[in-house]
Amino acid sequence: MFATALAIALAAQAAPAAAPAPALPRVDIETTAGPIVVEVDTVHAPITAKNFLAYVDQHKLDGETFYRTVKVQDHFGFVQFGVNGDPKRVLPPIAHEPTTETGLHHTDGTLSIARREPGTAQGEFTIMVGDQRPSFDADPSKPGDNLGYAAFGHVVSGMDVVTAIMDAPVDPAATNRGSFKGEIPAAPVKIISARRETAAN
Repeated sequence: MFATALAIALAAQAAPAAAPAPALPRVDIETTAGPIVVEVDTVHAPITAKNFLAYVDQHKLDGETFYRTVKVQDHFGFVQFGVNGDPKRVLPPIAHEPTTETGLHHTDGTLSIARREPGTAQGEFTIMVGDQRPSFDADPSKPGDNLGYAAFGHVVSGMDVVTAIMDAPVDPAATNRGSFKGEIPAAPVKIISARRETAAN
């Protein structure tokens, strides 16, 4: 029995330790309302995550705004930001990564990407306030376009800032390129900078 136990112990020592999962990239978004830090899931949603990081690395989000807020009820809705269709800042559209493939969900603080038809998403992003899995996730049981939106990260700090942006007054008459009437902030929050965190951070 002692020999068996010793053999098991030696085998356990000889077995290589599992490599720790690589840290997911984080992005510091400095805004005029305060800082927001998001973690980008390059493992489960590599296409959408890489796209967002391209906008960050090329500084395309600097100076842009949170131009849309949708508040359904207290602590439930979303905010939208991005390059706002600016042809000088927008990158090519990307393939759609539905939540049924990535395993991610639109829970409180989830970072997602806006789109029209699947495969048209570019540089407009949303942050969920509240759990919105039924409406934003893919649902194969529904008719028509049932692929939902592509979740690709989540807020790790600064949800109070996100909620404050959503709660701020809107201009009831304003639109954004002819859309989103009643959802345009009266005083849009500006993105000062969006930068990847370094290991030293």
